[in-house]
Amino acid sequence: MRYSTQVKPISYLKANAAEVLQQLTDQREAMIITQNGEARAVIQDVASYEETQEALALLKLLALGNQDVEAGRTRPLADVAKRVRAKQP
Repeated sequence: MRYSTQVKPISYLKANAAEVLQQLTDQREAMIITQNGEARAVIQDVASYEETQEALALLKLLALGNQDVEAGRTRPLADVAKRVRAKQP
């Protein structure tokens, strides 16, 4: 994504809100909104936001798993498999 093409002043957002929302949905690219020449906000469509949140959640799980491995909080696969099988009806 080229952010330079997706930078708009807040006045553009105010004047073209419906068009901006349609563009966000169609292009699935975030838009940077400026105020007084400074970046103030980033807006994106809901589907992209949800995908980003899901990706972040997976990354957090991976990081927690890596922390467990580094701390030695692991078990052999065979032991875990036995425990799972034992709990099945």
